[in-house]
Amino acid sequence: DGMKRPVGKMLLLLMLALVGAARGADIAMDPQTANQVTRIVTTRVLPWAGEPHGTTLGRVSAAFLGTRYRAGTLIGGPDTAEALVADFSGVDCFTYVDYVEALSHSRDRQSFLQNLARIRYVGGRVGYLSRRHFFSDWFATQPRNAADITPLLSPRYRTAQKRLNLRPSGGEFIPGLGIRPRTINYIPGRAVDAGVIEKLKEGDYVGIYSPLAGLDVTHVGIAVRHDGQLWFRDASSLAAERKVMDSPFLAYVRQKPGIVVLRSP
Repeated sequence: DGMKRPVGKMLLLLMLALVGAARGADIAMDPQTANQVTRIVTTRVLPWAGEPHGTTLGRVSAAFLGTRYRAGTLIGGPDTAEALVADFSGVDCFTYVDYVEALSHSRDRQSFLQNLARIRYVGGRVGYLSRRHFFSDWFATQPRNAADITPLLSPRYRTAQKRLNLRPSGGEFIPGLGIRPRTINYIPGRAVDAGVIEKLKEGDYVGIYSPLAGLDVTHVGIAVRHDGQLWFRDASSLAAERKVMDSPFLAYVRQKPGIVVLRSP
């Protein structure tokens, strides 16, 4: 899950021209997903206007619990035209957070598609090379989707100088994207303590830090609170799970290399 998968096949594609929403791009959205967009927006977003954004993210993300994990749903690549894909029948960790963030700002289907284009692509320009392939693209490319709050959570945070998109053996993970030097702040897993847990808010986006120079994170989830504790909500690719689910946050991250935390406005 370190990067969005470039090419995938979908059933029941509804291909539409996106008028004014993504600069003429095609949409790939099946009727069931379209109906789910309307249902989530009308029941989990609109009635709660004015509440903290993180609370909305917690409610919207819960609508996907149990959704199966599926990689490769996005359409586009070096030799394939990019489409704006909305497919709620299966999600990977990146498409999941794209959908949750987009829905949380939406009023109807059209605004959802506009928000999805804005969140998934730099400047809303639907294209393979303008796709935000890396988690840190959410704060490092303008306009930002979220702020990097990692240094605010612990004095034990560390900083790594990365060359994103560079494979360990040479070449690029994303052909044609180029190498992107970037500073990544992270909190080592063993340094995630009660102080960090207390400062995390509902709806914070949490990436699992990668030690590889060419990647920033290997996985992404959402911090949520219920039943008196903090949970890591994600689209799990593990063979025994393969669905959107909650795991106790501290137990999940303590054995990982570290966490990168973003907070959307």
